[in-house]
Amino acid sequence: MTILPGSTIGILGSGQLGRMLAMAARQMGYRVHVYSPEQDSPAGQIADKEFAAAYTDLPTLAQFAQGVDIITYEFENVPAETAHAAAAHAPLYPGPHVLHVAQNRLREKQFCQDHGLPVTPFAPVATPADLEAALVHLGLPAILKTATSGYDGKGQVLLRSLDEARELVSSGRWAVSSPQSPVSTPQSPPSPFILEAYIPFTQEISVVAARGRDGAFAHFGAIENEHRNHILDISIAPARVATEIAEAAVDLTRRLMAALDVVGVLCVEFFVTQDRRVLINEMAPRPHNSGHLTIEACVTSQFEQQLRAVCGLPLGDTRYHRPAAMANLLGDLWVKNEPNWSSLLAIPGVKLHLYGKEQPRRGRKMGHITALAETGDAAAQLVREARGRLLTGD
Repeated sequence: MTILPGSTIGILGSGQLGRMLAMAARQMGYRVHVYSPEQDSPAGQIADKEFAAAYTDLPTLAQFAQGVDIITYEFENVPAETAHAAAAHAPLYPGPHVLHVAQNRLREKQFCQDHGLPVTPFAPVATPADLEAALVHLGLPAILKTATSGYDGKGQVLLRSLDEARELVSSGRWAVSSPQSPVSTPQSPPSPFILEAYIPFTQEISVVAARGRDGAFAHFGAIENEHRNHILDISIAPARVATEIAEAAVDLTRRLMAALDVVGVLCVEFFVTQDRRVLINEMAPRPHNSGHLTIEACVTSQFEQQLRAVCGLPLGDTRYHRPAAMANLLGDLWVKNEPNWSSLLAIPGVKLHLYGKEQPRRGRKMGHITALAETGDAAAQLVREARGRLLTGD
């Protein structure tokens, strides 16, 4: 059944992705209900109704799900039990089976490998013995990651030697702020981790794409990403890569979405290696930070595309008006003073998006800016200049 404008969209999660999804839904004439543990959340500020309750609060979850026509989500760490419980009352896309794969790096990598999709070499780690064996097998350096819940560089550590790994085990410390130890110790039960080979890549790119209920596929091409302190800093579209590399990334995304039977938007992040191979790094079954520039740059944004896909509508036109770049605005910009918004907004062609978060913190995504220009290089230069003005006012 097609979910037409005037119906009610339910969103699990209420962060900035949910906010922009809700804004696209409201523009298209949908009503929006959001559900998360947060109150006065970024998405809740835009929604018609905000449910603030634990994901394990099944009675409130049922009330939410019974009041909407269709459900989607804005981040993949919604508990699988929550997704299944919600799906008992209203259609949910992408399906819980997609969450099951995407919520765990081991399952994600294994799924790709099982379907002939190229990934970074990896090995599961549950004990110190597993870790040493995996390091010998994969070689050094290598990256140890939590199998679940890590993002923006959290929950991972680079290991350059066996001695570093042994010291990590014996000390029980975690090199990145995390509530759990990176490996099992005699005092703690085994925890699931994944060790990945360190890939000397030349570029990181992503492909944001959508797949409809009928299997239709649409994509926004390859987007080039630059990170700072493991957090996405700048995205540039189209990516400054060879045509065959961009086409290979799009083809791998298409194959992955078909294998997973995704309905909705999914982003795949890739490493481009020195020998011009394209390897899948991670996936996210929802709109993605690197796709924010599509709001201004494309005929159809990634958020409108998510709605079209899950509602059973035709997928939208993904052509770019012009090359574009996006720069994240982190809480670091607020450390000394309120950023100089007037100076930024004096630059023609720069668009500001703030997410409605009250408390800026270092590393917290508070908003983003987008610029369009004749080339990707020019757009990237423009967003860097604009962001710099927030601090200097020049």
